[in-house]
Amino acid sequence: MRRWGGAAAVAAAVIAGTLAPAGSAAAVHGAVPGDFNGDGYRDLVLPVPGADAGSYARAGAVVVLYGSANGVSATSRRQTITEDSPGVEGRAFEEDQFGTTTATADLNRDGYADLVVGTPYNFSGEVTVLWGSRNGLTKGTRLPLDSQFQDYNGLDVAAAGLGTGSKTKILIGGARWTTVYKGPFATDGSLGSSVSTRTDNAVGSVALGDFNRSGSPDQVAFGALRPELSGSPIAVNHGGTQTWPEPLAHGNGLIAATGDVNGDGYADLVVGDPLEPVTPGADGELGGRVLVYRGSANGITRTQKPEVITQQTSGVPGTSEAGDRFGGGLAVADLNRDGAAEILVGAPYEAVGSAERAGAVTVIPGRRSGALGTGGYSFHQDTTGVPSSSEAGDSFGTTVAAGDLNRDGRPELTVGAAGENGGNGAVFVLPGGTSRPTGTGSRVFTLESLGMAQPDGWLGGKGLLRLLDADGDTTN
Repeated sequence: MRRWGGAAAVAAAVIAGTLAPAGSAAAVHGAVPGDFNGDGYRDLVLPVPGADAGSYARAGAVVVLYGSANGVSATSRRQTITEDSPGVEGRAFEEDQFGTTTATADLNRDGYADLVVGTPYNFSGEVTVLWGSRNGLTKGTRLPLDSQFQDYNGLDVAAAGLGTGSKTKILIGGARWTTVYKGPFATDGSLGSSVSTRTDNAVGSVALGDFNRSGSPDQVAFGALRPELSGSPIAVNHGGTQTWPEPLAHGNGLIAATGDVNGDGYADLVVGDPLEPVTPGADGELGGRVLVYRGSANGITRTQKPEVITQQTSGVPGTSEAGDRFGGGLAVADLNRDGAAEILVGAPYEAVGSAERAGAVTVIPGRRSGALGTGGYSFHQDTTGVPSSSEAGDSFGTTVAAGDLNRDGRPELTVGAAGENGGNGAVFVLPGGTSRPTGTGSRVFTLESLGMAQPDGWLGGKGLLRLLDADGDTTN
């Protein structure tokens, strides 16, 4: 069975789309900025799925850096949460990898963002909701899961709070099941309803977005990896039924993000397809690709053809080369505040100079009309102001996210580098600039700076790296 260790992600979940408050945002993969204590500042989530919890190796943790007028810092208010933390339902076990995936939304509509945390390697997999409050994240309840041994529930999580009742959803991806939970949600763990759909041998990636502007989130999930495809088939709106629907007729991939890239008011579906084509010219693209399906009054239709973006697309920096894994990290966020959201693309195996697999992040500006790609720009560890330097195996761009952490109206760009520091991982925060993020003034968080020094902590999460390995080894 192929499986992956989380989209999640410093992505994995970002505030997707327009960078609206968590209450009206769909989540994608990774560390999610959300205002968990209601002080008006978004708080940064740093997943550490390889963290030891007491005597339990790699039980996992999430670290929350609470925002302020000065942004976030490792030395200001910091909270480390494990399955053994007071108020959190359950208990830690060795190799659970709590924090493999995360997502943010105001699930119970109380004005505080809540954090959804996947623990896919705890028996059949578990998902915990950490509830926001005036004091931050102090209570956690587990979602009920109808599962069997080794289902790996929580390989990915998505959450969207678009309104009361069923307009708020949590979507859980696993190796055998995809489960959608609908509100109303409450801090005692109660919820409106849930439906599980069988998806044998799935990669587990999921996303939520309102593609037809109905006010209710649409579900996105990926099926099993197939030998004739570079990625997995994509299913849209499978929730509410136990039968897996016909996938989209055009395109496939491994990871999705949602947001309005052309400013028309409809969320668009963006898919990362980072693996090499099985049949060149017919499936996938050299070095990886990103697919964009436009939302409309009809939503996203099964026969819709996506716009394809690669490093060969006009205006996109770099060159498509085998093994770049362009699209391996993915998020959508409006970085320049013009109403048309940017696509943030991680290429964790991109070479920078002579440093193989150093990694890079490309930003593709949103446009109200015309083809995407024009004005693209990129960041890596050799960008002026970004701490450290590009080294072989850093995998900068494993995960990507964005959010305004200091309430200055300029979203910060957050980048995970799973291979940094010998595999301990690191998370980089690039300040928001006048029209786009800048390397100047960037910060980097490491396990040492968080007081969690240990080997293989995987700060920032491992994203799709297990699935992207060239040797095809996707085991835990």
